[in-house]
Amino acid sequence: MKSKIGNYVVGADFHGCDAELRELMRRIRDGNHILLSGQRRMGKTSIARELGRRFELEGWTTVFADVGHAFSPEDAISELARGSYPVRPITSRIVEGLDRRILQNVEELGAADFRIKFRAVLNSGNWQRFGYGLISACAKYKQPVLLVIDELPIFLSRLSANPDGTRQVDEFLSWMRHAFQTIDNCPVAILAGSIGLLPLVERLGLPDRINYFAPFQLAPWDRKTSVACFRRLAEEYELHSEEDVAGAVHDVLGLGVPHFIQRFFAQLKDYSETHAGGSVTKQDVLEAYRTGLLGPWGQGDLIHYETRLRAALDEDSYAIAMEILAETATQGVLSASARRTFENQLRDRFADGSERIRQILGVLEHDGYLARHTDGYQFEFKLLKDWLKARYRSYHRPFSARGRDADGSSDVQGGTSQKIGFDLSPKTER
Repeated sequence: MKSKIGNYVVGADFHGCDAELRELMRRIRDGNHILLSGQRRMGKTSIARELGRRFELEGWTTVFADVGHAFSPEDAISELARGSYPVRPITSRIVEGLDRRILQNVEELGAADFRIKFRAVLNSGNWQRFGYGLISACAKYKQPVLLVIDELPIFLSRLSANPDGTRQVDEFLSWMRHAFQTIDNCPVAILAGSIGLLPLVERLGLPDRINYFAPFQLAPWDRKTSVACFRRLAEEYELHSEEDVAGAVHDVLGLGVPHFIQRFFAQLKDYSETHAGGSVTKQDVLEAYRTGLLGPWGQGDLIHYETRLRAALDEDSYAIAMEILAETATQGVLSASARRTFENQLRDRFADGSERIRQILGVLEHDGYLARHTDGYQFEFKLLKDWLKARYRSYHRPFSARGRDADGSSDVQGGTSQKIGFDLSPKTER
């Protein structure tokens, strides 16, 4: 097992989720389209890639398309074409009827050049027709096709930000639904992404557009699986450690998130070579956590959580979400009373403040930022909590100490609030 960070893993490097893989394979063999979800860094792309690898051993063909950088339906369809390019019989069907001056010598093009030339053919008036033809070409292939569409939620969220965004998202999802439900022998599809698709379509009022996909939620690893992964890596790289260092890694993180188990191992391996004399102790785990994962070298991984959250929400909702995360990190819990106080504070600015908070909490819960407990919302991923707490403990003013309290009376002189980058004061017309 190799120490790999930031890229998907398959085959011998794949670890965990065996029961999930078996269940997904059963559902796919039965012809079910899958909506694969789970919190950040859980390895959804690795799961999809490993599924493709295993199905190819059974005689299937996998078409993998990443639409995370698409800005329009035409971009998304061209990425699907790029994903199908290695399967030449499918490519040949896709280009049937196209102007050969545009796609001449297609066999000599690379996948990237093919995507560029195919994109040049597409416009707002024909992308549906060519997209339908692409999926039809997959359906007519001699082998069953597994079509993996990665980062679809990112693309749709970007599309929804356009002036006519909701209609455009509706149009794309309605087209996709029609294609998958009307084409005979249609390829089985997996939709995956680093933000949740369900919260997005619910916010846009379009949940029925994807109800033909069966949701499948990936849970974090349990302690046993995290420990087994760390020990496999330690054996591969001959990292010596005292008893239960592997368990201490899981415990300090709070959740078994595959990316961070790998990241922690790499950090401890480097630490052992420079500080620990070749052997790692539980105290080294705490030091590597503090100076490594929470330190400057770990910022990129953690900023990713904010980046993906910003992609999932509009500007105001993102700022509210960060207020909620700061409150929960610094106070340990988002209590019911603190939530009511914050809702009251938002009434001066947003007519839909309570509903907006409900939707935001749905996103935060669905995507693994917060979990619901009897006394309110809390972090289960300690690394994310500790990072946000360190960032905001000197700046965040607890909800209970600002704005209006639950019965509407002001508990702060002037009823103002301190912000962490978000002005909650009432907007006035000029």
